[in-house]
Amino acid sequence: MITLKIETQCLHEGYTPKNGEPRVVPIVQSTTYVYDSTDDVAAVFDDPTKSLIYSRFENPTTDAVEKKIAALEGGVAAMCTSSGQAASLLSILNICEAGDSFISSSSIYGGTVNLFAVTLKRMGIECIFVDVDATKEELMAAFKPNTKAVFGETIANPALTVFDIEMWAECAHANGVPLIVDNTFATPYLCRPIEWGADIVIHSTSKYLDGHAVQVGGVIVDSGKFDWTQGKFPCMTEPDESYHGTVYTEVYPFAPYIVKARMQLMRDFGCYPAANSSFLLNLGIETLPVRMDRYCENAIKVAQFLKSSDKIESITFPALEGDKYHDRAVKYLGGRSSGVISFVIKGGRDAAVRFMDSLELASNEVHVADIRTCVLHPASATHRQLTDEQLVACGINGGMVRFSVGLENVEDIIEDIKKGLAAV
Repeated sequence: MITLKIETQCLHEGYTPKNGEPRVVPIVQSTTYVYDSTDDVAAVFDDPTKSLIYSRFENPTTDAVEKKIAALEGGVAAMCTSSGQAASLLSILNICEAGDSFISSSSIYGGTVNLFAVTLKRMGIECIFVDVDATKEELMAAFKPNTKAVFGETIANPALTVFDIEMWAECAHANGVPLIVDNTFATPYLCRPIEWGADIVIHSTSKYLDGHAVQVGGVIVDSGKFDWTQGKFPCMTEPDESYHGTVYTEVYPFAPYIVKARMQLMRDFGCYPAANSSFLLNLGIETLPVRMDRYCENAIKVAQFLKSSDKIESITFPALEGDKYHDRAVKYLGGRSSGVISFVIKGGRDAAVRFMDSLELASNEVHVADIRTCVLHPASATHRQLTDEQLVACGINGGMVRFSVGLENVEDIIEDIKKGLAAV
């Protein structure tokens, strides 16, 4: 019988090869696991931490990657999903239901804005958007009696605002709710939100954790620190009739949030990644420190060049001194801010399009945080579904370009930018 352990003391083991076993995490390309008896199967359905049920819930390859990401973020457990959007969705649905509300920074990824403002609204869940730079008093005023969570992005995509994790965590906890932080752009190499008060951390693993644009995925990490017994979360403290009357905080006190997400939501939605995707993700994670150092080194040089150009109206890159969010970048990110730069070209949308269409090294694509330099016009692509008012709230200008610096020689990247600017 294959044993799945998610007790606290076992979470950070990941895959450790023994004598004669392969050095890399093996791909367990199977939907199914064999048991010795019918009673053994029944026992696993009574307590899913005893073993593997089915690959819609868990897979040994993915399990090893989940443990690794949990360890990187300083959490007690993690659950991978089929996409970053799925991670965002399940992170909210796990604790919110029709009639509830939650608060989100308005400076987040456009697809997440639509998920929160439109799709969840149709499900009866209200998202209260608050400016990322709101004062503590303004943020506290946004809470309602039915508010169940707070959400923000460490480094917003593509506005590159830096989230004041500590302050938002204080406000969330003062109201008895958890803080969920999307740490996609920062990665745990630059910032570990749990150390600043976050309770749940999510990622689109398609970005820097993968780094090679070969798999789409997401992950939810449970810090294990939030007290779910404060009275606001009967879904955690009262019997779940859909799962044998389990009380998650009593049966799984080490990680009730992630166990509930797996056995209730993943069971029903089935948005679990394939073993091969997790294998590829693991390869990316193993080079994360080396890649993040190079992204950051290349990006600061590119940002300095852009800042010196008279064709650039404005540039947002928190690692630059003088940037509005530089102080927060120093506090939360060690003075760095990944490889993504946002800048506005003089001349608006038309000028931005001419610049992008003239690039040769940088790929014009709907992706970011790749080993290859890529570029995107957010107002025409990722944030196309937003209204003008929502674009402004997200910090999106028609002339804005999202430039994701890759691992190529930085002089080659800058030469490519010069070609693009020459066309403006």
